[in-house]
Amino acid sequence: MQTVDWLWILHPALAVVLIYPLIGMVARLGIQARARRVEKAKLPPTTGRDHADLGQWLAAGVVLLVLVALTVVIATKTPPGEFAGGSGRALQLLLVLIGTVVSLLALWRVKAKAYRLVFALLTWAGVLGLGAQPEVWRLSDNPLSAEFWQSHYWSGVAVVGLMIFSLAARPEILRDLRWRRLHITASALAALLFVVQGITGSRDLLEIPLAWQKPTIYACDPVQRVCPPFAPAAPAPDAPAPAPEGT
Repeated sequence: MQTVDWLWILHPALAVVLIYPLIGMVARLGIQARARRVEKAKLPPTTGRDHADLGQWLAAGVVLLVLVALTVVIATKTPPGEFAGGSGRALQLLLVLIGTVVSLLALWRVKAKAYRLVFALLTWAGVLGLGAQPEVWRLSDNPLSAEFWQSHYWSGVAVVGLMIFSLAARPEILRDLRWRRLHITASALAALLFVVQGITGSRDLLEIPLAWQKPTIYACDPVQRVCPPFAPAAPAPDAPAPAPEGT
């Protein structure tokens, strides 16, 4: 594997090692927090706070994970010298990436509702802006097609939106029952989308060849499921004749 191949598996590796275990912990603490509040279960009083704190880390981690994926795809799709738009476009995309990360950090810190709304929208816009680049592959952009609903990209974008919502609405979720119910619904949908992400991500990994294999694999016809014939291998050199006996 080359360096670019290691970069391409960075996104799924971080998802498996960090994000999915964190999802399990957040879901477990959420169930316990509801049982303590509704069913008066005898659980530690810190259960709800731990759920909220880990949920905040999960939301931010998912956004950063998607930004890592988008950055790697855009930066490594073509060699630097062949990058569409040249250094000017590369600088613009870098500024969008930095602005998105800064907006996410600001969303984490600010308390006022208006500021949380602004930074949530800026974070969401940054993710969508980077995801809209031609280097980012999607099955379909048409919501009326079946491929759209099977796309790893679009289910990932939906998860990011739900994570940004939970991060921005945290104070309201803690104080208001209606917001808490909305949060439960959004969390259930996010859990379903995380399952979809695991399935579609595994499927897409099967379709991504190593860097040295891409010229041959991309020459194949995915519709007809045929590939051009390989060039015949060079014949092996003749073995040297054995030396006469006694020499």
